[in-house]
Amino acid sequence: MSERKIGDVILKAENISLSFGGVKALTNISLDVREHEIRAIIGPNGAGKSSMLNVINGVYHPQEGTITYRGEQRKDMDTNAAAQSGIARTFQNIALFSGMSVLDNIMTGRNLKIKSSFIEQALWIGRARREEMENRKVVEEIIDFLQLQHVRKTPVARLPYGIKKRVELARALAAEPNMLLLDEPMAGMNVEEKQDMCRFVLDTNDQFGTTIVLIEHDMGVVMDISDRVAVLDYGKKIGDGTPDEVRNNPEVIKAYLGAH
Repeated sequence: MSERKIGDVILKAENISLSFGGVKALTNISLDVREHEIRAIIGPNGAGKSSMLNVINGVYHPQEGTITYRGEQRKDMDTNAAAQSGIARTFQNIALFSGMSVLDNIMTGRNLKIKSSFIEQALWIGRARREEMENRKVVEEIIDFLQLQHVRKTPVARLPYGIKKRVELARALAAEPNMLLLDEPMAGMNVEEKQDMCRFVLDTNDQFGTTIVLIEHDMGVVMDISDRVAVLDYGKKIGDGTPDEVRNNPEVIKAYLGAH
């Protein structure tokens, strides 16, 4: 990994508890994220990892606990407020517009940057024209960065799975996020696709300075690219620290690592 300056804590989740009916998804979980780090959340299926990401970006609202992001404390995050404050997200299941081209899918990631009115956009005048040119420039840079030039005009439905996942990453990056939440970005990939995605995640963190919170099942990937790792099991946090600390934590070995 290249040397990066990891900064202060920018997000703090404190004593988060989340239930659906009588089922506890998260119980009294606290964790923080530092600027510019790659922060992994791991655990077996059903451990609460995606629920934790959903709390961070406002999809779920916890019954207990608080989220503090860049000094602002709130009971729960609102999805729009999260996006406006620079938090972007990819999902386990690909959520792209399959009939649209790669370029047009990535352009949708610029929606928050649009300030021109509907009339300006319809007539393509004033700010709308300037914004279109600026947005296109950013998107073309991301296409180059993620090596998607050869499929830029291809409908997403015709792409192989690994490239679709890369397009979803590109759309998230188009929003120019400060923090990027990646929910199993390498699930279902072959070895070569995983290696490519690892490189792109590291390059995003390194070149753009993007803080990354990552859920991933591949322990080799997690231990290779993460600065710190939080371990969940049945909705509770059972470990937190550097990859080496987590790897040697007896409770983690028993609950997770030892199961493989």
